[in-house]
Amino acid sequence: MDRLAQLGSDIVKLWGNYGPTYLNGMWSTIWLAVVCTFIGCLIGFLCGVLQTIPCEKNDHIVKRFFIGLLRLVIRIYVEVFRGTPMILQAVFVYFGLPYFTKDAIRFTSPILAALVVVSINTGAYMAETVRGGILSVDPGQTEGAKAIGMRHFQTMLSVILPQALRSIMPQIGNNLIINIKDTSVMFIISYTEFFAVHRGVSGATYMYFPSAAIEMAGYLLMTLSCSVLLRWMEKKMDGADSYDLATTDTLAHTSGTLNFRKRRALSAARHKAVPRDAGKPDRGRDERGR
Repeated sequence: MDRLAQLGSDIVKLWGNYGPTYLNGMWSTIWLAVVCTFIGCLIGFLCGVLQTIPCEKNDHIVKRFFIGLLRLVIRIYVEVFRGTPMILQAVFVYFGLPYFTKDAIRFTSPILAALVVVSINTGAYMAETVRGGILSVDPGQTEGAKAIGMRHFQTMLSVILPQALRSIMPQIGNNLIINIKDTSVMFIISYTEFFAVHRGVSGATYMYFPSAAIEMAGYLLMTLSCSVLLRWMEKKMDGADSYDLATTDTLAHTSGTLNFRKRRALSAARHKAVPRDAGKPDRGRDERGR
């Protein structure tokens, strides 16, 4: 108990002295994670659509060559950025470009470098997620769109992606939460995010564990808030569970007859009211009648 009391006292002391610094670090982390997740989703959607361009054996050889080359480039991009740590990607982007180009190409701001690294890393994960979401949609949707003359990109944007978006929403939320935590490695390129603040405060005060406790609570607060928000968005995308099926066919008028909740309650009431042997013949009466 004494140690817990001491920990609480140290946390209060640290927060009193460095509270605004911690809050600035949290803002830098959540801002970077949200923006990079959005950009990464755009990259992932683009790669997913490009990977699903139809290519058959009877197509022109030039088309097959370019589509094959495009898929190869996307595959290399996905495998490289999914298979290497983000901290090393940041090192290669921020320090490697000046090294190989003799300072001809370099990032003047760690913020811009962090945006590029986290966005490209997120896009590599989202590319496979989007491709899986597109393939999960019924192929009849694509065939129907082609039957009315829609091109591939029109089919993707108007028919397939709106349906695939709901199925990949949980993975988008996962990527956002992962980015909130993984941006902690951006301290390697001197980007001042939440974990960098912890390193600075603990180095100045030598109170490493109390500062780590504040960090733990801050990261948990950010991830839980994002989880609640994403669950709310998923619920909104699902729509209401009470609906009416409307039709313009006057011979089959069904408007107002398929209210989901009322229909389910009515069905349950009828099931309870009808006896189990109501549909069976009375064998005793048949025998007596004979």
